[in-house]
Amino acid sequence: MIRAIYPGSFDPVTLGHLDIIKRASQTVNELIVGVLNNGGKSPMFTVEERVEILKEVTKDLPNVKIMAFSGLLADFAKETESKFIVRGLRAISDFDYELQMAQTNRKLNPNMDTMFLATSLDYSYLSSSTVKEVASFDGDISEFVPEIVVEKVREKVRERKLQKKNG
Repeated sequence: MIRAIYPGSFDPVTLGHLDIIKRASQTVNELIVGVLNNGGKSPMFTVEERVEILKEVTKDLPNVKIMAFSGLLADFAKETESKFIVRGLRAISDFDYELQMAQTNRKLNPNMDTMFLATSLDYSYLSSSTVKEVASFDGDISEFVPEIVVEKVREKVRERKLQKKNG
């Protein structure tokens, strides 16, 4: 069985993420989407919310499994007996960082390799940060994220604006 991990924060999951998930799931027997629980950041969605959203938007992909993790990706790969890490590359600027991470992960776990997938041109500009910024100004994000994510993001933006207003 060839198992791979596609790790990320997915805060929120974008159509670019889904493109990588769908394409990667066609190359392995099982793809684990690893949702990073990073205590050092303050995400828009909790890790539990991100896992639930990803389960919903990947429900038609039978070999995709959604799991939260924290700590080192190399350790998570060992725990799940994953052979590959899948990473999407949007631009050449992503490559330097991703290559360093791939080499570090390989040093930490010599049985694991990294597979890079070039992001589809339709999504090469897209990031979760861009989605959150557009949404914060009440912009239309429907071309950036799955339909079920649009309202969830809008709701979070409204909550944050209300919290700021009420101090």
